[in-house]
Amino acid sequence: QVQLVESGGGLVQAGGSLRLSCAASVSIFSFSRMGWYRQVPGKQRELVAQIIRGGDTNYADSVKGRFTISRDNAKNTVYLEMNSLKPEDTAVYYCSGRLYGTDYWGKGTLVTVSS
Repeated sequence: QVQLVESGGGLVQAGGSLRLSCAASVSIFSFSRMGWYRQVPGKQRELVAQIIRGGDTNYADSVKGRFTISRDNAKNTVYLEMNSLKPEDTAVYYCSGRLYGTDYWGKGTLVTVSS
């Protein structure tokens, strides 16, 4: 059974940093792509950052230069390093991975940025 488990969320002041982790129950190299999404109440879930199997990455314009997605294949873990956090980054952050055409999701981790 494929599971994705996020961790690392919490409360941080504006300008601070957090690192989110997403641990997979299977080899992350099996996923054609993995990404981080976020959602606030009343809004659609949006893509924050994505990493493709070959290593290419892409980011939402709102986080470019501040967030970095990376992976550790040996640990089957994908990370989201978030720097220079802003109150508007407050959201539930979800990890997602596409495996053989199926999208899998974690349960999310809450990030709250205070002003």
